[in-house]
Amino acid sequence: MKIECIRERLSEAVTKAEKITSKNTSLPILSCILLRATNNSLFINSTNLDIGIEIKIPAKVEVEGSVAIPGAILNSFLNSITSEKTVTLDLIEGNLLVSTPKTNTIIKIFPNDDYPIIPKVDMVKSIEMPAESLISGIKSVWYSSATSSIKPELSSVCVTPEEGLIVFVATDGLRLAEKTIKLKNLLDFSQVLIPVKNAVEIIRFFEGVNENLKIVIEQNQIAISYNDAYLVSRIIEGNFPNYKAIIPKEFVSEITVLKQDLLNCFKTSSIFSDVFNHTKFVIHPEEKNIEIITKNNNIGESTTTIQGSITGESLSINFNYKYITDALISISSDSLVLSFSGVNKPMIMKAFGDDSFLYLLMPMNK
Repeated sequence: MKIECIRERLSEAVTKAEKITSKNTSLPILSCILLRATNNSLFINSTNLDIGIEIKIPAKVEVEGSVAIPGAILNSFLNSITSEKTVTLDLIEGNLLVSTPKTNTIIKIFPNDDYPIIPKVDMVKSIEMPAESLISGIKSVWYSSATSSIKPELSSVCVTPEEGLIVFVATDGLRLAEKTIKLKNLLDFSQVLIPVKNAVEIIRFFEGVNENLKIVIEQNQIAISYNDAYLVSRIIEGNFPNYKAIIPKEFVSEITVLKQDLLNCFKTSSIFSDVFNHTKFVIHPEEKNIEIITKNNNIGESTTTIQGSITGESLSINFNYKYITDALISISSDSLVLSFSGVNKPMIMKAFGDDSFLYLLMPMNK
């Protein structure tokens, strides 16, 4: 193999591919990316056996061929020669010579015959979705997924089409985030559970794309493509919990507060809270305020009062404040509505005047 290509294009592709590589010591080939040169194009492949990507960039191909090379090494090298415009890759005596007008570097390679094949799906029968909708939906909920794989359906982002909508949901049993996005075209597919780790990689891979993505969903995988970028991910078999049944319909107290006031308060909470991020909310309807109290027996305690519009009854209830701050990034509105269904019952958080995002949080014991 011998090719010449634009360093910036190669570096961007290798950076994305290297994030997918695995540090699996029993399968060192998974720490590599596969470079395949043919028809004046360079294909950059990467996989960890759970998710795989392929990126195509233009290249001047003198000799076709393929090579498996450690992704981290090649990525670091390309990022160190940012002043160079072009780079040449040349397979010489079982090593890859990476050269520019100013540098010559030899990187040891792996046998590319051992590199796993990335499944390729026929994209002819694909559905289309704006990239912004997919990315926004996943970003709004993924942090609520379970980190443990004991219940795989909880360590996923659930994507479901409804009439004129697409619904994204994630839950770990203690909290739940739901984001609904309106679509101009109807999507025809069944509920899909994307492993949360792969969902995060989908965000990284397609964030910033401003056009439609082509998507194909098969029994065990989902494939997404845009121009010369292709991603395929395993999907989880099983059924997502019937979460709508646990969303409260009636509330004993409702508070409208400024998001920034809550964020400022939680900066203090981070100093004085205990290892469980335990935070007490004390609601005072008559005073039109809410006290947020954190206490750490080894440090001290702090009480912050936030003004707001309050309806309903007085209430004292405890939450993990970190779980609340996780969800605030999903709300663009300046004001929040916190709805409390009672002691030992879940709280619902929404943006004021916007029902497209819902966050449910279970309270903590005292």
